[in-house]
Amino acid sequence: MLVRERMSRSPVTISTDVPITEALKVMRKHSVRRLPVLDKEGRMVGIVSEKDLLYASPSSASSLSIYEMHYMLSQLKVTEVMATDVTTISADTPLEEAARIMADNKIGGLPVLQDGRLVGIITETDIFKVFLEMLGARDKGLRLTVEIPERKGEIARITTAIAQLGGNILALGSFLGDDPSTALVTVKVEDVPPPDLEAAMHDLDLEIVDVREV
Repeated sequence: MLVRERMSRSPVTISTDVPITEALKVMRKHSVRRLPVLDKEGRMVGIVSEKDLLYASPSSASSLSIYEMHYMLSQLKVTEVMATDVTTISADTPLEEAARIMADNKIGGLPVLQDGRLVGIITETDIFKVFLEMLGARDKGLRLTVEIPERKGEIARITTAIAQLGGNILALGSFLGDDPSTALVTVKVEDVPPPDLEAAMHDLDLEIVDVREV
């Protein structure tokens, strides 16, 4: 799966000359936490986050009057608080690479550029939605987690056993175990009674970590 398949194709943007008070209104209106900043030619020159805008606002302990604060904020433009060293990706970037970049850099969203032009944005919320799909979080079924040794063919053994029971696999994911020599496999299935599935895993000599109807 590539970024182009899950990015927001019409991201909410803002121009360089907008006051931060207006930028906050735009964020709240559209329920977003970051805005790519475009110049007059439509090129992205930065990005501003809700945190940037809130940090730029006077605190409640400020000695300024309400009128002075409003005036000061009306004069402060997004260009003065935006980040200009922006990490971006292309629409053809694998989704897991986008997730890695976000996690490694502790950022919540990535503008997507094509030939230097902004064509979308992908956020941590988009990644979370894919995670839900991968584990079948919205599907009813029998959720099983087993520990497997790190060797070839182990997942194939599990899926074959489920198929032989007449089960339908709704989702499957593998994760690192506590021990580098093992991994955890979580699979959600339907049309298999829990006792039959557990027995099949025991026949494969696999340790069942968790099993539940969800």
